[in-house]
Amino acid sequence: MADEASEVPSSASEGDAVRGAVIVGVVPGEPARVVKEAARYARAFGAPLLVVHVDVTRFVTYEDPDGYVHTAPIDMNIGGGEADLGRVRSETEAVLGEADLSWSIRQLVGDPALAIKHLAEEIDARLIVVGTRKRGIGESIREFFTGSVAARLAHRQHRPILVVPLGEPVPDDQEIWPS
Repeated sequence: MADEASEVPSSASEGDAVRGAVIVGVVPGEPARVVKEAARYARAFGAPLLVVHVDVTRFVTYEDPDGYVHTAPIDMNIGGGEADLGRVRSETEAVLGEADLSWSIRQLVGDPALAIKHLAEEIDARLIVVGTRKRGIGESIREFFTGSVAARLAHRQHRPILVVPLGEPVPDDQEIWPS
């Protein structure tokens, strides 16, 4: 639904260029492994790579009939979306360098799982790639309230999802989310 999550405006020809792409959801500071794995699968599929950052500080106010999406900030004092997108762009360029791969970047707004789901439907994505959250009490609390993007995607759409583990694995005899 456009009122739950949507993308920053893009041209129709841009949509054609990324049709069937591998989507990788990225946040600033994301370990390079996530983009590298997504690029590996994009090459294997012969598909473009679409790097996506979701600005969770904005929400969709309405969408024009021609597809232009109007957004507003959740808090007027928060303005990190453009800076975060710039950081994601520079980090991705550092990882991909001169890779023999067609890739582009797009910023979405709203709920990450819903925004990525809608984009995947729009471009008929081949695969969605996301990283796991870092371990720690802060991330555990955040996941408790917002849920896992990967799990929410797995239950809300039909495309395959690659979840790239980050950090050291949790030992079998240790709680994943300590109480």
